Amino acid sequence: MKLLYKFNLVLLLIFALGWFATAQLTRRVLQDNAKREVVSHASLMMEAAMAARDYTSNEVKPLLAKALQTQFLPQSVPSYAATQSFNKLHQAHPDYSYKEAALNPTNPRDRVVDWEADVVQQFRDHAELKELTGERQTPAGPSLYLARPIRISDGRCLACHSTPAAAPATMKALYGSNNGFGWKLGETIGSQIVSVPLAVPQREAEHAYALIMGGMGATFGVILLAVNALFYLLVLRPMNRISRIADAVSAGRLDAEHFDIKGKDEIAVLSKAFNRMRRSLEKAMALLA
Repeated sequence: MKLLYKFNLVLLLIFALGWFATAQLTRRVLQDNAKREVVSHASLMMEAAMAARDYTSNEVKPLLAKALQTQFLPQSVPSYAATQSFNKLHQAHPDYSYKEAALNPTNPRDRVVDWEADVVQQFRDHAELKELTGERQTPAGPSLYLARPIRISDGRCLACHSTPAAAPATMKALYGSNNGFGWKLGETIGSQIVSVPLAVPQREAEHAYALIMGGMGATFGVILLAVNALFYLLVLRPMNRISRIADAVSAGRLDAEHFDIKGKDEIAVLSKAFNRMRRSLEKAMALLA
């Protein structure tokens, strides 16, 4: 095998190993960054929900205090306000959603589905758990969810949710007496869940991955061509020339061209050594003649 082929084979092997390692690391980093971006979006949505709840509780509900004496208004309920505001977002972005999923909600639309029940159960089993993230498959593709527990920490909530007898008649007239009761202080009764699609950031991560690896491959190709050109011009061509001259001199052709290379590199040193050997050979052959 020619020296140039061996040289390129070693370079290709080194590149293949480096490309494989870089590909694995790059893909993992980009996917992790995509998930962090999604979690950041979910956290922002969760904070927006909390802001809607606080606004309703502190500013809207006091204004409706008199009206609530004769009619139950869902708009005064913080969870209802947060859910309704995000329903508007859901209309424009169907893959984004917010739900205050409860095991036994007053409003049937807030009842947990199977996977949400599992999330709530984790919070019930682990009281120290403050937040939970996970992935699930949806018809639109993979989605990441961020969940926080809904725990009864304010006794005022039990005024409406302890027993049907204690609940306002206006609320029972709207929702009935079968749902949303039996809650206890300190109990985890549900979870706030924000769902954000993973498809878009994952596509962006794959696009960035393709650009990085494609750029790396193109860069290596240019380097390989440049190294081959330099290797041929600085090493192989002088070696081929000195080989031809050496063959001619060894065959007795003393009129063969001279091999002179200026400089201090290895090829120049080889040129000087070869010329000394050639002169010694010429003198020896002259004496024999």
